[in-house]
Amino acid sequence: MKREEHRMSARQVKFDIGGEPALLSAPPVRWAVEQLSAATAERGMEVDGIPAFVFALDEGIHPEGYRTRRSAAGAIEVTAGGPVGAAYVISDLADRMRLAADPARVFDQLGDEDQEPDVPVRGILRSFSSDTLDRPWLLDRDFWTGYFDELATQRVNWFQLAFGMQYNYSHEEDVVDNYLCFAYPFLLEVPGRAVVVENLTAEERAENLAALRFISDEAARRGIHFQLGLWNHAVQPEVGIESPNLRYRINGLPDEETAEYSAQALALLLAECPSISGITFRVHYEGGVPEDGRNEFWGTVMAAIRDAGRPLVIDMHAKGVDADLIEVATQSSGSAMLSAKYWAEHQGLPYHQASVRDVERGKPQDAGLRSITQGARRFTRYGFGDFLPSNRDHDLLFRFWPGTQRLLLWGDPELFAGVARESVIAGSVGVELCEPLTFRGRKATAGDAPRSLYIDPELDLGLEDWRKYSYEYRLWGRLLYDAEASPDTWRRWLEAAFPGAAVQMETALGAASRVLPLMTVALGLSADNQTYWPEVFTDIPLADDHQSTVYGWELPEPYTWGSASPMDPVTFEGTDAYLDGLLAGAPSGRHTPVDVAGWLDDLVAESDEALRAAEAATPASADFRRWAIDVRIMIQLGRFFSAKLRAAVDYGLARRLNDGALMMSAAGHAKDAAEAYAAILPVVEGVYADDLGYGTRIVIDKDNGVGLGSGKATTHRGHWRDRLPAIEKDAVDLAAAAARLSGADAGAVPAAPEVAPAPPAPEVTFEVAETFDPGVALIVRVRCSVPGAQVVMHYRHLNQGEFFDEVTMEEIEPGVFAAEVPADYTDSADSLTLFAIVRSGEHAWLRPGLHESLAGRPYIVVEHPAQPALRPLSKLVR
Repeated sequence: MKREEHRMSARQVKFDIGGEPALLSAPPVRWAVEQLSAATAERGMEVDGIPAFVFALDEGIHPEGYRTRRSAAGAIEVTAGGPVGAAYVISDLADRMRLAADPARVFDQLGDEDQEPDVPVRGILRSFSSDTLDRPWLLDRDFWTGYFDELATQRVNWFQLAFGMQYNYSHEEDVVDNYLCFAYPFLLEVPGRAVVVENLTAEERAENLAALRFISDEAARRGIHFQLGLWNHAVQPEVGIESPNLRYRINGLPDEETAEYSAQALALLLAECPSISGITFRVHYEGGVPEDGRNEFWGTVMAAIRDAGRPLVIDMHAKGVDADLIEVATQSSGSAMLSAKYWAEHQGLPYHQASVRDVERGKPQDAGLRSITQGARRFTRYGFGDFLPSNRDHDLLFRFWPGTQRLLLWGDPELFAGVARESVIAGSVGVELCEPLTFRGRKATAGDAPRSLYIDPELDLGLEDWRKYSYEYRLWGRLLYDAEASPDTWRRWLEAAFPGAAVQMETALGAASRVLPLMTVALGLSADNQTYWPEVFTDIPLADDHQSTVYGWELPEPYTWGSASPMDPVTFEGTDAYLDGLLAGAPSGRHTPVDVAGWLDDLVAESDEALRAAEAATPASADFRRWAIDVRIMIQLGRFFSAKLRAAVDYGLARRLNDGALMMSAAGHAKDAAEAYAAILPVVEGVYADDLGYGTRIVIDKDNGVGLGSGKATTHRGHWRDRLPAIEKDAVDLAAAAARLSGADAGAVPAAPEVAPAPPAPEVTFEVAETFDPGVALIVRVRCSVPGAQVVMHYRHLNQGEFFDEVTMEEIEPGVFAAEVPADYTDSADSLTLFAIVRSGEHAWLRPGLHESLAGRPYIVVEHPAQPALRPLSKLVR
């Protein structure tokens, strides 16, 4: 048995550590011991109060799992499946030591524990988007030390540094800040290639490569898989697109030589940075590679991975991927991973959308640049598509994109636990989060404000702006590791940050954090993160004669709020569809705008009450101000959206019924919405910059098919105050419409139907096996507390490219309904998903539907018996 001492020179804190040499010498364990030693020194612990640690290796345990026991002599016995699992034990002790009110009690409180991760890949993505804002942190070694310490302590085990993600080289005009977009020549020189980047010195290029080597090494030292994202493989934007202001023009590389050059450069890069464990590629047209002939291009590039001499993950952004491209990747590495968007380019609720919108369905497309992604494979753009059959030879990873919330705090334990459960659906391997501030300053929009966008110097954290989001990283990593983690995991941080108000702050942020994901799912104005930004909402008028010039390119006619489809049109219902069913006496049962408004009201009330209690219970601090300001903004956004939803419903009814009173009610709700939005302004005054720069203006041009109407609309620039005039005008327009309608001779006005949430749903229980036998009919029974109801079962393969089939269930005894999924339908490699619509009288309900927490799955998944088993991250690298 080998024994070692680890010391901190400043305080001479030493640990008696013994056990398995393979664990003791592993970099993640040595890093974790450094963390514990530093934390112990910081808290002034006496050496005699520190127990001995004894490590043992058990390969029967998950590589990231562990068991801890307290011996009779008081030593802490750690049995781990590998170095990362052992490191988690020690780094967790360091975390407790730093946060404990009484550090002397930390070791006394240790007991028996058995842990292994629920989710194999628990990832964070950080994007380089602006040379002026991002190169300082890229080169700063202290930044990476503290940042990776935090991620590893919170059990994040996968990190992607993404280059070139901020531009779509296939069709974006006036590319400006292209630093590291086509990354290779910004990092190294390829022998025999006279490729030159204008305005880039050899010294600067060497600094970039040294930084990448350091970053990847530091990730590996902590047991974090390092994934390099190379999202662009075009030297310049598509031919015909002018970019006269390009800052870093690349010369000496003809388009026809790009693939071969990229393969050579990638081979050199992998040799220079041995801690790179995988490469993420954007393989559809937005990465600059035309889709006719793309297999040959990517086959050439990926050959560098095949010849690298070490296992590497090839991760392909899933949009537009087909079987041929998967085969190219597997030939290069023996395996392939696809990374699909979780909720389009936004942050939605934890479940996966039951169905994509109609606009995501395939449509005819000529051969060329976009022939595959915009054609038959269009439905793969914003979800898992058809990538989850049980016989697949690829892994599937999900990615939370940053469209919904970009700068406000986001963190709710129930939502994140829900993400943990749903990120392994049908054997998927996990999820990667585009971290807060992703895309900040892209397209030359850095402005004068710091990256954090705080103009209040007390709130700005400089290069360490990530520290504002420490709680989010903690919830993300810990709840993906263990969806049932003890609340102490995050409350110890809250108690240290907000003494006496930990639970109140958890509740305030948790409830507020559901507001915008709910609206993202319920109101699908655009799946594009460059268009729809609920956090700083650009208005869409309610009136039918004010069509959207902002969102029109993704809306069905007549391009208004009422016509907008939810992001999940199977589970939620848009305003016009809801009103059509209401007036016809045939409600769909889907969650309605009225339901959503009610949920928002409840979330706002819960968050507001908790925040007020916290304000009275804990001392003011910069940390508290950051939280309170962001929570207050989300509370007001919840009030705004709730009022706007109610205004839309009343407006739609008023137009259909020619009812002046309803129009007046709509105008009143619109006024409430404007007042709620206006109340954001005093909260953010002197706090956030006037220009929240996340990209340039979108030009809406009907003739070019980019959008409806003409003119310009700023959706990812500006400030909340810039949005307010349009919101206020909408309220004024509705008031004028109400006055006109009330003053006119409207004739006989039909009685307006009751606009209210459906009564409480009947108790519904599904009786169905967890798996099915392919080629054998699947029997489904539903018990319903309302005998005589009509129950219609909807079923579909776990394939978003398909539509649901439906069958009316037979009531085989009072309150018991039965139906089957036919044998020829189950004869498939896909898992099955199903739900029911229950009708009784004039009411209908979707079951199981969303749980009141909004964190559950609104449908049932019956798994294919041959679905892939979850494998540790170390087994995904082949």
